[in-house]
Amino acid sequence: MTSNRRIFLMSLAATGATLSAARASAQAVVDEKDPTAVALSYVADTTKADGKKFPKHDKAQQCNGCALWQAKPTDALGNCALFAGKQVHAKGWCSAWAKKA
Repeated sequence: MTSNRRIFLMSLAATGATLSAARASAQAVVDEKDPTAVALSYVADTTKADGKKFPKHDKAQQCNGCALWQAKPTDALGNCALFAGKQVHAKGWCSAWAKKA
């Protein structure tokens, strides 16, 4: 009887982890026309940032190297503290970019 209970609990835990992963991967990606994105001059590709408006911008500055990035540095998409519930591109950039410590 104990074995069946353990199997059931492990299956339940695995199902919960799978659902959490599916929910995370189903998040919307920030659109460059989103009001918050526009306010922060977000671009999905750092090479397309406005160099005249942001002369200190460096093409090496990418979302995955920012202190606000909330994913693995190798992930193509990740969460950002500024765009709640939406993901940004790893190679993106915005005016709030801050070097990861």
